Amino acid sequence: MAEDLDRSSSSRAVPGWVLASVAVLGVVALVGLVLAHNASTQAQEIQQSFDGKVKTMQQDFTSQIAQLQQHLAQADTTNSGLQSDLSVVTKRLRLTQGDLKKARQEAEDIRTEDQQKIEEVNGAMTTQLATKASNDDVKNVDGKVDGVRTDLSSTQNDLKMARSELGTLIARNHEDVEQLRRLGERDYIEFTIDAKNKPQKVGAFVVELRGTNPNKKRYNVSLIVDDARIDKKNLPINEPIFFHQGNDRRPLELVVNSVGKDKVTGYISVPKAAGAQTASSGD
Repeated sequence: MAEDLDRSSSSRAVPGWVLASVAVLGVVALVGLVLAHNASTQAQEIQQSFDGKVKTMQQDFTSQIAQLQQHLAQADTTNSGLQSDLSVVTKRLRLTQGDLKKARQEAEDIRTEDQQKIEEVNGAMTTQLATKASNDDVKNVDGKVDGVRTDLSSTQNDLKMARSELGTLIARNHEDVEQLRRLGERDYIEFTIDAKNKPQKVGAFVVELRGTNPNKKRYNVSLIVDDARIDKKNLPINEPIFFHQGNDRRPLELVVNSVGKDKVTGYISVPKAAGAQTASSGD
């Protein structure tokens, strides 16, 4: 009987691996519970954080929408003011355009009236000037005729000057030379030589003063014509020296009108046909 009891106890005993498995399962379950609790806690925290961010974004959006609505209200107010101002400006512009059109018309009328007055004054002035010009021209012509008559009378009186042995008139001074020039028959080249023994070009000729005697009004001179030298001594004033140039047989004249100390003044008279070349050479 005792053996039967031992066998019964042996059959009822639990194996050790079972207990180990149960323990492992318990630990796993416990770990699962802990992990589940941690996951739940993290999920709650994440949800709370998300809810907070969503709430913050909603508040920001609400604030931005409020600002936009405020700006829109201000824009509507500004737009209303601008429309009002534009209406006023449009009305004033219409008035201004009307005034401008009226002013332009008035200016055009004034311009037309002024142009008519200018044309009238211009016509009157033209007529008056033409009449005055005609009268002045007649007076000028009459004055010129009188002047020519006076000059002619004076020339006729002055031409009572002496004549040379060849019939040419002898000028005694610059005024006489001018009188002879007006006759237009000869050219006259005036000169002044104020140094002895210094040849001086006079026109196409060379004149050299060799000496003077102011007391007796006499002088010595040398004249070079066409490379030929003509010497004259002890000549009185206003007495012509006749000479020829080239093949022209018409005489040229050298006349001294005044004598000073180493100084003489006079002119060379050249026939008109030959005078152009001589005068141009003198220039």
